Amino acid sequence: MARLGGRSIVLVGMMGSGKTSVGKRLAAALGLPFVDADAEIETAAGMTIAEIFARHGEAYFRDGERRVVSRVLGEAQRVVATGGGAYMNAATREKIGERGISIWLKADADVLLRRVRKRVNRPLLSVDDQEQTLRRLIDERYPVYALADFCVVSRDLPHDAVIAEILDTIGSGLDELPRLCAPVQAEFVAPAIFARPPETRESAHSVVAVELGSRRYEIVVGDGLLTEAGARIARLAPGAACVVVTDENVARHCLPALEASFDAAAIRHHRIVVPAGEGSKSWPMFQRVCEGVVAAKAERGDLVVALGGGVVGDLAGFAAATVRRGMRFVQIPTTLLAQVDSSVGGKTAINSEHGKNLVGAFHQPSLVLADTGALASLPPREFRAGYAEIFKYGLINDAPFLSWLENHWREVFSRGPALTEAIAASCRSKAAIVARDETEQGDRALLNLGHTFGHALEALAHFNTERLNHGEGVAIGLACAFRFSARLGLCPEDDAARVEAHLRAVGLPSRVADIAGFNAGPDAILEAMYQDKKVERGALTFILARGVGQAFVAKGVAAAEALAFLQAETGR
Repeated sequence: MARLGGRSIVLVGMMGSGKTSVGKRLAAALGLPFVDADAEIETAAGMTIAEIFARHGEAYFRDGERRVVSRVLGEAQRVVATGGGAYMNAATREKIGERGISIWLKADADVLLRRVRKRVNRPLLSVDDQEQTLRRLIDERYPVYALADFCVVSRDLPHDAVIAEILDTIGSGLDELPRLCAPVQAEFVAPAIFARPPETRESAHSVVAVELGSRRYEIVVGDGLLTEAGARIARLAPGAACVVVTDENVARHCLPALEASFDAAAIRHHRIVVPAGEGSKSWPMFQRVCEGVVAAKAERGDLVVALGGGVVGDLAGFAAATVRRGMRFVQIPTTLLAQVDSSVGGKTAINSEHGKNLVGAFHQPSLVLADTGALASLPPREFRAGYAEIFKYGLINDAPFLSWLENHWREVFSRGPALTEAIAASCRSKAAIVARDETEQGDRALLNLGHTFGHALEALAHFNTERLNHGEGVAIGLACAFRFSARLGLCPEDDAARVEAHLRAVGLPSRVADIAGFNAGPDAILEAMYQDKKVERGALTFILARGVGQAFVAKGVAAAEALAFLQAETGR
């Protein structure tokens, strides 16, 4: 993995060569997310590949395929299974050469014919003489497939044996690829759907998949999703009833549209309305929601629907994880902060008097609907709070996205198309990390960049959102994490200054002194940090950075170093 330098592994070959089945197992063995390019195309287009061929022809499909593969390779390291014709495109081969290594799964014609003969979803084989067509394609494609970096023969062997052969082949041949000397740099590619003529495009929604095997779910981002929620949930869980958990403010603005969509879809529904604010993430309110779900006679197959910001999402999700030993639930986040962070990834919790989010469970939603239209009335302060989490993703591992934000943040704040792009990109970044590390045993801790500082400050402000809301705490935490990294000699001073400058530009706080009425000293802040969930055996863990886009988990940071930094930050 280290020798790959962040490059993706791309499987090429004929239909029936086993790219998808082998790719999934290879990804699992390497701890990488898996992407099936054909599945990405079908999800984005809302049609099967056979339907795309029938409606628009092969040339149209190939152009869209080229763009989808380019986007997938531009996002993050992963294992990618391509369609049989993808590698025939010179631009696609060049992109794979830039950002990945290619492996040809080579199979004899007889083997391929046996595997694909009964499949009806192969447009190029929808002919009377499949064998003749298959052999013609082999003659055309095999000389091009031979340009791949590696070749592994696809035989009828146990998958473990095939994976072992692939790993041996790669391991012994990587040193012979000169282009691998330098690590690949991530590039930000704005989310794009499979191009279609206007008359076939149902909406401009972006769809991001969270790949968790049988628990895979989708995040849909776009305008007008509240009015579509009933129809989407009815398709997801036919016949299921819904218990909506929301707060008093959101109930006034968004609940009528959601309940109307349920009525239109003939979904039985019940509502539980809690007070707005962080105070609802408490034991008494958790009990109230759980009892409300039971009182509504919701069965295990029914759905809990979280309609609101992060507080409602965490509270409703934790209740769903607990009632009847676990019910399915849907996240409909109505704040920017929730749309790019708390609604994705399955973390649910309530607060303890000892700290934030200390009582909870990992419980993945079945669907996330991020309606950008719900953000139209979001107060500027709350919008800025959500932007802090968007900015975080660029700082973790996506320097190109951060540069894009520096150039386009005004368009994001104007709540136009750039906002949808920023939300989808953030969700895609988080989804990739969650797929690798669902329960925060490794990489997922990176998502807590800035949170060790931020959560401590929130706790010391007694979770009073009038003084400091979560996004503002994260913003100060991000700046502190980079300044602390610079103090330890890990990060250039210029990068720390760059982080602070952007936070200031968008109107977010970056210093402890920016918190109104805050008088906790360095010792109190350090003590609050010891309630952080990343503390191991009494030792502090921070997410620090070697530069913009280069965050890492730093375990066992000396308390004396942290205290000295906090003394400098507070001037006390």
